[in-house]
Amino acid sequence: MAAVTLETYTEADVGDWFATRDITKARPYVDLVRDLEIANGQIRATIPGSAKTPYVAQAYLSQAQSGEMMVVSRCSCPVGRHCKHVVAMLLKAIPDRNPKDRVSSSVLTWVDDLRRVSIAVAKKKARPAGARQQLFYILRWTADRRHFGVEIRKGKYPESADEWWKVDRALITPPQFVSEEDLGILRLIWAERGHETGLRAFGLGPKHGAEILQRMVASHRLYPEDDLGLPLVAGVPRPASIGWQIDAQGFQRPYLKPDPSATMIIGVAPPWYLDLNEGETGPLEVAGNAAVVNRLFSLPPLSAKEAALVAEAISELAPDLPLPAEDASARLRLVDVPLQAILQLETLHTHGQRAWRNYPPSFTGGPFDVARVIFRYGDADIRPEEKSEFITLPEGETIRLKRRPEAEANALAALLASGMQKVPGHTLHTFGSPPEGLYGLAGEAAWAPFMQDGTGQLKLAGWQIEFPEDFRHHVIEVDGWEAELHEADNGWFDLDMGIIVEGERLPLAPLLAGLFRRDPRWLEASELARVPDDEGIELHTAAGKRLRVPAGRIKPLAATLIDLFDGFTGGETLRLSRFDAPRLAELTDTSRWQFHGQGDIMAMAERLQAAQGIVNIEPPAGLRLALRPYQKEGLAWLQFLRTQNLSGILADDMGLGKTAQTLAHLLLEKEAGRLDRPALIVLPTSLIFNWKNEAARFAPDLKVLSLHGPERKSRFAEIDTHDVVLTTYPLLWRDAEELMQHSYHLLILDEAQTVKNAQSRSAEAVRQIDTRHRLCLTGTPLENHLGELWSQFDFLLPGFLGTAKQFTRHWRTPIEKLGDSQRARLLARRIRPFILRRKKEDVAEELPPKTIIIRSVELEGSQRDLYETVRAAMDAKVRDEIAQRGFARSQIVILDALLKLRQVCCDPRLVKAAAAKKVSERAKLDLLMAMVPELVDEGRKILLFSQFTSMLALIQQELDEAGIAYATLTGDTVDRETPIRRFQEGELPIFLISLKAGGVGLNLTAADTVIHYDPWWNPAVENQATDRAHRLGQDKPVFVYKLIVRGSIEEKILALQERKAELAAGILSEDRGIDVKFGNDDLAALFEPLPE
Repeated sequence: MAAVTLETYTEADVGDWFATRDITKARPYVDLVRDLEIANGQIRATIPGSAKTPYVAQAYLSQAQSGEMMVVSRCSCPVGRHCKHVVAMLLKAIPDRNPKDRVSSSVLTWVDDLRRVSIAVAKKKARPAGARQQLFYILRWTADRRHFGVEIRKGKYPESADEWWKVDRALITPPQFVSEEDLGILRLIWAERGHETGLRAFGLGPKHGAEILQRMVASHRLYPEDDLGLPLVAGVPRPASIGWQIDAQGFQRPYLKPDPSATMIIGVAPPWYLDLNEGETGPLEVAGNAAVVNRLFSLPPLSAKEAALVAEAISELAPDLPLPAEDASARLRLVDVPLQAILQLETLHTHGQRAWRNYPPSFTGGPFDVARVIFRYGDADIRPEEKSEFITLPEGETIRLKRRPEAEANALAALLASGMQKVPGHTLHTFGSPPEGLYGLAGEAAWAPFMQDGTGQLKLAGWQIEFPEDFRHHVIEVDGWEAELHEADNGWFDLDMGIIVEGERLPLAPLLAGLFRRDPRWLEASELARVPDDEGIELHTAAGKRLRVPAGRIKPLAATLIDLFDGFTGGETLRLSRFDAPRLAELTDTSRWQFHGQGDIMAMAERLQAAQGIVNIEPPAGLRLALRPYQKEGLAWLQFLRTQNLSGILADDMGLGKTAQTLAHLLLEKEAGRLDRPALIVLPTSLIFNWKNEAARFAPDLKVLSLHGPERKSRFAEIDTHDVVLTTYPLLWRDAEELMQHSYHLLILDEAQTVKNAQSRSAEAVRQIDTRHRLCLTGTPLENHLGELWSQFDFLLPGFLGTAKQFTRHWRTPIEKLGDSQRARLLARRIRPFILRRKKEDVAEELPPKTIIIRSVELEGSQRDLYETVRAAMDAKVRDEIAQRGFARSQIVILDALLKLRQVCCDPRLVKAAAAKKVSERAKLDLLMAMVPELVDEGRKILLFSQFTSMLALIQQELDEAGIAYATLTGDTVDRETPIRRFQEGELPIFLISLKAGGVGLNLTAADTVIHYDPWWNPAVENQATDRAHRLGQDKPVFVYKLIVRGSIEEKILALQERKAELAAGILSEDRGIDVKFGNDDLAALFEPLPE
């Protein structure tokens, strides 16, 4: 059987795709469809509606997993999809596809123009200028369509207006929104207020009902309850004949048959018809004497004898009227068919309820879910409590019914076994008569399992389950999953994920965003792991529908795209950078998704996933260094980045030869003829000598220009004649104007963490330099906080991690302050393709061991008293400052207080206070001078680091007195090469280095001992300093001593170092358990007194 297409579908197919009610609503709109187009497998049209501009409807056919064709639709109307406008478009297209059957275009144009004018008039009246507050009249009816009422609403539009009941007050003092036209209607409605209908509405009684209807139609503000799009229009009077039918008790009643037929008859005097298909209402014209007809409809139901008596009277007094039959019941059609039990589920809106089962009493009311039982025999429906054998069908025919008592009893027993019980009539407080014959479950919580399992059991017992689409416990299964990629601008693309539900394509992004806000399990990695893949998860649509999806379908989305949902502000798509392509890998499982769109994006994903597995590449011929295997991998990775026009961070541990790998990369570019522009390398001042030296040794073919010192200004003109240009961070912003006169093949930031402040002048300058490729070199891409990582990626891949504000919201705060390990792992996965990081213990197995030794010392005497004095004073000062200015604005005072405590630990002479000058003790310096002579005698070569240059000066005095030779390197050292060379060649046993001046870039493998005189907050800085000795080329075990004052702030610094190390490990290697909070709560620990 051929598949249905947009060129071959029929009206019967439309009937299969849409509910009868939707098709009925759509028919008045078919002739309003305009701009109909069928092209590229899609159908599109515009249809006038209740809005000022026509709605745009679109649809295409999609094959469900069952093989059946479904309609996937969208519409700009409030319903959004699968609406009456889509149905009208599909119905309109059927005759329009065949040119032979088309009506003349001139006739169609004339009809459309006429219709457009009439609709414009109706719309103008339905939507007055300025959309002021006004009254709307909503025609409502009971389920049996025998009683009618009017619900009055106040607002700008009927669909959004509120109920309004203050008729009596308005008749005395009319508010501004009540017009003279309304007052006439309200007076008549108030006069009929005693007419009971059982509806939450004012009754339409026989006395004034016809006039009320006539006035409401004339106001152009009368709407049927099931369609608030267009008001009812006044229809022409329709003739109606009288017929007789038998009711449920076997008695005869008269009824009206209009021509043409109508949806309902409104029992007013004279009677009115309501035709929902045409959207009109009007009076009925009944042949005969009006007084006699009215009297006829006032008759009670007639028995057989009474019918004979009435027939005799009518034949004598009104011979033109039809007569009731004397033997009507004998001539009735007998319905003798099996039972079909129907359970109709719905939600009632109550204004209160009594306690029942697990439902508590309520005085405020709200939704209450119930079930109605219908026994269906063929085309006849009857309630269980009804005992009559005579049934009147909706179209007026009365039949005799042969019921099946035993089958009915079995069906009710199965219903009770499912948990349903009959709701007592006095339980629910509703407008009008209390509902009867309702069933309910034990409580609201019982509905979810009932819908999932109970309905299935009832179906096995023969029940048919019915409920409206918007039933709040109706959970719909998803038929299909789709994902489309749409290329945007500047390297971004939109991910449009959708699900196919009952032929509709729904955007998945807003559904998941709502789920993640509603259910916190999806935001916690540990909780998410415990969610079973087969657990049914409910997604709530804007229209109130509930969709059930297996958790296994959406868990990969939560694991890979959670930050995008966190920042989701609306719409139907998610925006990703092309560099985020690897995140889509988990979505491309064809058994889960139908993935359409940009093939190049998915190819990018595959390449990035394989980026760190590239190994085979030959080093450049001119490289005078044998690269180790992991260095060859690094070279291949750098070449991969260049090939794919990507940027990245070479983040190997300190001492693994990042400089050598970079020089090999540059030389390979030159030998391949690609280095037609120079490479600009920005580095700390202390590394100028090291880069020049290693380039001369390992890559002499590279022409290197060093822009350093006063003479650099005379050499700017030489930039384009060199292969490699070296400059420093302090000079970068000063020389930015000259440097930006040139274009570069590669821009490299060595020790890239130096530009961690994105607002610094150096950071701003590097972003403005024109270059083909960008690269960062650092052993510590993350030192203190994640903002430093963002700064580097904002240089490498602008926009990839969002703005600084977005990054803080989506990543820094959840990871650093909330300990969100799921976010940490996700961030690690996102950046992994652009970071190559190897640890020494993994790749440089030939390195000798490194031993870390903590040497503690206690403060005594006046030094201890000084510490306590400073601690107490600073504690009080900090607390006062925080109380006055808040924690965030007290940072300078806090840091100053911590600095003074650290200085007391190092040496009291560092503290600029009169009390400090009287202190003779110097516990840590004494410990150092007890260690150093012994280490020197053992032949150790020592690197001694301190962040205080004034402390190094005090140590120099001690070494001079002890007669121990040393070299010094601080920020004031002009000739850096000489002390480095003398130490490396073994002339001096000790090298005193300030942490900032010599903590990075230096190669000091002659040392086998490292002493950190004072700890620094950042473990990465200390590790970098240590790795001046523990790096490639070291052939001796390295011992690292950390001198700590026990119980002091220095011990707290060690604890903080561990926490910062966890942060870096978590992001760079996906370790769990990240918790790096440091704030107001930590101050109490930092200012604790020394232990007794």
